[in-house]
Order: sequence, then C-alpha cells, then structure tokens
Amino acid sequence: QVQLVESGGGLVQAGGSLRLSCTASGSIPSINIMGWYRQAPGKERELVATMSTGGQTKYRDSVEGRFTISRDNAKNTVLLEMNDLKPEDTAIYYCTLLPNKKMGFYWGQGTQVTVSS
Repeated sequence: QVQLVESGGGLVQAGGSLRLSCTASGSIPSINIMGWYRQAPGKERELVATMSTGGQTKYRDSVEGRFTISRDNAKNTVLLEMNDLKPEDTAIYYCTLLPNKKMGFYWGQGTQVTVSS
C-alpha cells in the first residue's frame, strides 16, 4: 500500500559525495518519522539519519557533520546529502517511514552505496 522509491546510490571514490532521494507514495495516513538506515555485509541495520515532521533530526555519530537529511513534506520526500564519503560508509541504504508510534516501519528496497578507497 505504501511504497518508498529510492534513488541516488552508486559507486564513488573516497571523499566524494552522493545525494540519496526517497519518495513515498500510496495510501499514507500520516508520516511522523522519515529517514535512512543502512546495512553493511555482516552487520546489523543501523540508523543513519532521521527527521520528524516537525523537523527534529537525529544522526549517527559517525556521519554527523558529513551527512545532511532534509524533507519536503509536501512531496513526501526525504533526501540525504552525503559528503566526504568513506569506505566504511559502504552499505545498502534503506529509506524508512514511520506513520506513527502505533505502527511499524515501512521500508524501501534499498540503494547500494559503494565507496572505494
């Protein structure tokens, strides 16, 4: 019912930048939290950055200052500007949407980000 379509992943050199985009569509009753998680091989899925409808943000410590999350609520879109990428940022990045605290997360299919040294 709710679909999250991601784009912007790719292969970049260390120090480069990528801009991820995710747009939600379908029957969306509400959107509280929207953001990004990532999962590298052999690791658990981890928070990258999230933003509430009110604009409150949360970042993983290792990306603070390098990544910037933003939202266009009217377009149901969340962006992740990633700068100064490092090899350890290599992972599949998943867009996520939390309608409210009574519901679970919706997830996109993921977009691969690969950073070469």
